[in-house]
Amino acid sequence: AARDGLGEALARLLMLSKRCPFADVREKSEAILSGVQELGIRIPRPLGHGPSRFIPEKETIQVGKEDATMHTLFAESFATLGRLDNVTLVMVFHPQYLESFLKTQHYLLQMDGPLPLHYRHYIGIMAAARHQCSYLVNLHVNDFLHVGGDPKWLNGLENAPQKLQNLGELNKMLAHRPWLITKEHIEQLLKTEENSWSLAELIHAVVLLTHYHSLASFTFGCGISPEIDCEGGHTFRPPSVSNYCICDITNGYHGVDEIHASPAGSIPVSSTESVCEVEALMEKMKQLQECRDEEEASQEEMATRFEREKRESMFVCSSEDEESAATRDVSRHFEDTSYGYKDFSRHGMHVPTFRVQDYSWEDHGYSLVNRLYPDVGQLLDEKFHIAYNLTYNTMAMHKDVDTSMLRRAIWNYIHCMFGIRYDDYDYGEINQLLDRSFKVYIKTVVCTPEKTTKRMYDSFWRQFEHSEKVHVNLLLVEARMQAELLYALRAITRYMT
Repeated sequence: AARDGLGEALARLLMLSKRCPFADVREKSEAILSGVQELGIRIPRPLGHGPSRFIPEKETIQVGKEDATMHTLFAESFATLGRLDNVTLVMVFHPQYLESFLKTQHYLLQMDGPLPLHYRHYIGIMAAARHQCSYLVNLHVNDFLHVGGDPKWLNGLENAPQKLQNLGELNKMLAHRPWLITKEHIEQLLKTEENSWSLAELIHAVVLLTHYHSLASFTFGCGISPEIDCEGGHTFRPPSVSNYCICDITNGYHGVDEIHASPAGSIPVSSTESVCEVEALMEKMKQLQECRDEEEASQEEMATRFEREKRESMFVCSSEDEESAATRDVSRHFEDTSYGYKDFSRHGMHVPTFRVQDYSWEDHGYSLVNRLYPDVGQLLDEKFHIAYNLTYNTMAMHKDVDTSMLRRAIWNYIHCMFGIRYDDYDYGEINQLLDRSFKVYIKTVVCTPEKTTKRMYDSFWRQFEHSEKVHVNLLLVEARMQAELLYALRAITRYMT
């Protein structure tokens, strides 16, 4: 047992050596590993290839081969988190976004704010647990304990203070059905006498909840692998290759074939067929632009098209749509485990359309957040804008392409699934630009991310670069977060007025 414990500690050092930007750490770890071999101690080896199960390791940004901007981001992430986590190693495909993301997350978790540090990490655990995201739960369990959190709280939500337990209802609605949040839910949290929340505390909590619901979407949508020192990230099984040496881990060799065979159930497709998909998509974009220039639909027609798209979005579901059973490890951090995503117009329910013209992030949500939790509104606003406007003017193998129409279709489709409507947008464009397999992926990642599979990831935009698919996930993350925030902030505004 003692040797296993030492092996775990050495695994942490090993990953530090592989990912830390500073060479002397790697040299020291190699020397230690060499000595450990002579003792016959079992060293954990990674189960996966690189930071993502969906993206071949050789196609990710390799540590040690990054440019100066990425190197600085790696160093900042390492200094802030104490590790270079796999989320960072995938997000770094888009350094401008990653910089904004890290700055926002650091402010939410570590800078001055209404909530104490251990509350912040516990709320992160509660939020990630709603989607059974053990990857994020495990990271914040460690951080919670590191900042002095009470280990008893980790035995289950019922062991946490009543004030945090009271947040459970808002957590589940934000994660699964945010359109049901009313000012009465807000009043209940703010008027609970000794366990009441202040408005500033509640804003901080809401931003944290939406941040981690959305980050769970990114984690599952990109197939983020657990780190070697986390549960599910390593194995003590003997190496499968006879000439495997422990030193190989330090050099990036994992003791298994580096060749990525096609996974079972993946969709074989010819390059010609994929190229045709890209060409067809570009042609549709061109035609839609020409139609825009020629004539504009009436407001009545625009409203009809929104309702049609909203209705059709209810029938987009995964063929692999199965009930996900939350593991005891994660489900103890939240209540009502049977509560999950349900389309807002099912079972005879009718939820009024949320019109952005009546309540928007730019005109209402931003100022409310910034007033009650200074600077956070600005950080979120910057992150939303970077994700929405991010472009390299490329589509697969094509350069100098205006992708704004496609990005807007993705963003507005997500908001449409949440019942949010933009009066000035023609929702007829969505069916033209987003095919069914892409819609299945979007809805799964946004609404039930724990059900995302590699097959779904592989089946859309098959000729596009992995960096472009990660970009899609950034749009999904930010559109989802903003949609959740809009419903919560509107309810808070109604309570205040």
